[in-house]
Amino acid sequence: MSTGVTTESASEKELVRYRLAPEKSTFIVQSFAEGLFSAFGHDPIIGIREFSGEAQFVPGTFENASVTLNINTRALTLSGEVKEKDRAEIERAMREQVLEVETYPEILFSSANISASRIAEGRYRVRIIGDLTLHGITQKNIWISAEAKLNDSLLRTQGEFSLKQTDFGIKPFSAVGGTIKLKNELRFTFDIAAEKEG
Repeated sequence: MSTGVTTESASEKELVRYRLAPEKSTFIVQSFAEGLFSAFGHDPIIGIREFSGEAQFVPGTFENASVTLNINTRALTLSGEVKEKDRAEIERAMREQVLEVETYPEILFSSANISASRIAEGRYRVRIIGDLTLHGITQKNIWISAEAKLNDSLLRTQGEFSLKQTDFGIKPFSAVGGTIKLKNELRFTFDIAAEKEG
């Protein structure tokens, strides 16, 4: 006879959750200049400072592993060696024209599949496949390769991946009368910490 009570599987009970900790993380976007801007060696770097999300998995097996990430586009900032005048122009254009942050205030990532192989004690090579929503467009099957380091209370994941702006309906940035232009490719580099919940 059914009791009407849903019971969790053993693996669900064993799930451990980690909260992403931006204050202990580094997450940047490297853009690549062309035209006059590139002649001065300026490849603008965008800092991703405000984000949230969580990772979860069964320790030891990485069964039922998943990760979610939510980035606040309004908080993206330009770093690197850029003149203040150009910095203000680039940040304004990035927010208003390129990312349209008032319309699309978030960048979202949700994993669909995660696999991990052990490298050494507490170290794993990880492949993450998931869906990324940027500028109102969702691209599926984004592949991210990373290395994860794990101890009792902290999970740290390092890696990089590249995207093309046009895949998300974004026209590559151009400003200051066309003297500042960026290529279509963006390279994301991350060293993200996550703290164990509970």
